Amino acid sequence: MRYLLMLLLSLPMLVAAADFDELTQSLPLGRVMQVYEDVAGTASIADVRAQAAAGNFKTHDKDTLNAGYSHSAFWLKVDLHYRPKAPDAQRRWLLELAYPPMDHIDLYVPDSTGEYRLVSRTGDTLPFASRQVRQNNYLFKLDFVPDQRETLYLRLQSEGSIQAPLTLWSSTAYLEDQPLRLYVLGLIYGVLLGMLVYNLFIYLSVRDTSYLYYIFYIGSFGLYQLSVNGAAVEYFWPNNPWWANASTPFFIGSAALFGSQFARSFLQTASCSRWLDRLLLVLIACSAVVVGLSLMTSYALALRLATALALIFTVVIFFAGIFAWWRGLRVARYFIIAWSAFLLGGVVNTLMVLGYLPNMFLTMYASQIGSAIEVALLSLALADRINAMREQQAQTLFDAGQKLEVLNQQLARSNQLKDEFLATLTHELRTPMNGVIGSLELMQTVDLDPELEQYQQTAAGSARDMMRMVNGILTLTELQAGRLKVYPEAFSLRAMVETLQQQFAANAASKALDFKVDLTPGLPDRLHGDSAKLAQSLECLLDNAIKFTRVGGLALRVSGKFAEEGRLALSFAVIDTGIGFTDLGEATLYQRFFQLDGSMTREYGGLGVGLAICRQLVELLGGRLTHRSEPGRGSRFQLDVEFDVVNVVQPVVAQSRQVHGSVRLRAPQDCAVLLVDDNSINQLVVRGMLLKLGYRVRSADSGEAALEFLRRESFDAVLIDCPLPLLDGLSIDSRIRALPGYAELPVLAAVVSAQGLDLEQGLTDYLGKPVKFEELQATLYRRVLCPKQGESADI
Repeated sequence: MRYLLMLLLSLPMLVAAADFDELTQSLPLGRVMQVYEDVAGTASIADVRAQAAAGNFKTHDKDTLNAGYSHSAFWLKVDLHYRPKAPDAQRRWLLELAYPPMDHIDLYVPDSTGEYRLVSRTGDTLPFASRQVRQNNYLFKLDFVPDQRETLYLRLQSEGSIQAPLTLWSSTAYLEDQPLRLYVLGLIYGVLLGMLVYNLFIYLSVRDTSYLYYIFYIGSFGLYQLSVNGAAVEYFWPNNPWWANASTPFFIGSAALFGSQFARSFLQTASCSRWLDRLLLVLIACSAVVVGLSLMTSYALALRLATALALIFTVVIFFAGIFAWWRGLRVARYFIIAWSAFLLGGVVNTLMVLGYLPNMFLTMYASQIGSAIEVALLSLALADRINAMREQQAQTLFDAGQKLEVLNQQLARSNQLKDEFLATLTHELRTPMNGVIGSLELMQTVDLDPELEQYQQTAAGSARDMMRMVNGILTLTELQAGRLKVYPEAFSLRAMVETLQQQFAANAASKALDFKVDLTPGLPDRLHGDSAKLAQSLECLLDNAIKFTRVGGLALRVSGKFAEEGRLALSFAVIDTGIGFTDLGEATLYQRFFQLDGSMTREYGGLGVGLAICRQLVELLGGRLTHRSEPGRGSRFQLDVEFDVVNVVQPVVAQSRQVHGSVRLRAPQDCAVLLVDDNSINQLVVRGMLLKLGYRVRSADSGEAALEFLRRESFDAVLIDCPLPLLDGLSIDSRIRALPGYAELPVLAAVVSAQGLDLEQGLTDYLGKPVKFEELQATLYRRVLCPKQGESADI
């Protein structure tokens, strides 16, 4: 009866036994094992054996036990029957539980007496050295003899998910299977590492924060995979069981944090959708909380929160990509494809764990394969983002170029308007200044008491300074517009130098400065060139010399030598004992509106355009302007320019004077002058000068009125203010020449500048504006009172 009872108790065990022989490579035990749930977790091996005898173990009908998150302890009962066909064949067997995150695993095996004893205790709460075989999965060595039946008990308990993919391996088959697994895992982790390094180099090159977030996301996700697969416990922290558990929720939270931040930057949610951006910010905050709790709270709570976070994170990021794609973001398509690969891998792995898919290599590592594909595709998405950014930058540069071109056109138009405004302004300023200077010139012909004479001289000097500034502005605008050209004509070098001496002598004397003019003897006097521009350049230098000199004096030294046949190289040196200045580059000293002291409280006034005008005028003449200065000891500016020499035959002059020496001079009161000016102020001033000189004067304010006077009366000269509007397409002087009897009539023009005037087309001579009393007297004397003598003598 005793043997019959033992046979009856062993019948369930015999039914569930898994047979294997020496040819067996691997034997999955999921469907042949029996499971008992110890809810309290306190049952001993004796209690469990009693439960087995009572039939409380349930047969498992799936490939893998998946108990989920449970506080219970689960006992696995596995019946094995070794039935080799060749009894002499020697084999070693390994029992594998392929779930590294398991906390506690106890293996009970019967001894020779039939009593069960604990032969191995391991799990990730114990150091890595507690394992029988040093692998990331849990391996237990088993020995069998032919026809041996043996029942094994495994106790499983974990604060995380409880899964038990249990397999019996031949040791040889296990070793042969490892290379493929290691190669695939190496490929997966190699992709992760390669993408991490690749994006790190790109970040260092472009400094785009999207790449930085993506680098941290790859790092966190890779370390999470290593932690779940047990490789991190095996290679990185084998002796730190606490961190082996805490690292899993920590890296899940870290991956969600940086992944959400990467999605915000990559998908540009801040500009694409405000509510989506806020949702991602909330997800980032939750991820930070999970990261913190994984270090401070229990592993069970942290892991459950991390699992919920991972689920929410995956769904939110996926729909964020779809939304960005729907809003027209091109790079979002790669983002969606990458995340789809990750989701597909996760779904396959989950279906395997739930038992709907077989537990094989592809389904076991589907999540890791999907994550590797995701990382690679996201790297492609980032590369495409660079291309998109380049295209956007190119388009932006193109648009900016077009806008810049429009702005340049507007600026050019503004500069043109500015030049036209300055030209108009200076022209309008000349009209009242002509009246002021002319009136002051007329006052010189009247006897004044000393006090009034001093006032008159002060006003005349100030008016001349004002006119010099107006002329400077006009010259500057003409230089900027490129309208200023050289108009050479014969001139007297000595006369020009004497004019400059007379012009600046009074200013120098008013400051008690010594003004010397040194003209090298023997220099030719009659030269051919643009004397007006030469004189204007020297005026700028002399004006600055007087302005910046307190004590001492200044000098104008003129020297020269023949450069080649018929050409004279002249050097004009303006030397002063003024304040001087430190050595400045030419680009600084000769720029427009530059002043050594540009403050509103500066001691010396002026517009700061004198040297700029002087430099450009000298270059227009084909010359060169140089300088040398020392603070406190004065300055020296030297102007070097070449002119053609005019040959003058003296005997002809003498003969001409002899021939016409008997010609009687005409008296001013015997001569009538027609003054043509459309400005009443200029007309009044010049008329007063003519009357002071004794001439009879008739005034006309237009060309038509002047022609009417000439048809009715007889005149000895015509003085015209230029420019006047054309009459029937012809100038007023041409119309005058066409009148009967006026072919030889002296026609004089008052002009701002003589450039462009052609004296052979009708004009007899010209006067500079503003008209000066002495110049008007000399010109009328030469052209009206004694025209034959003046022409012969070349006065």
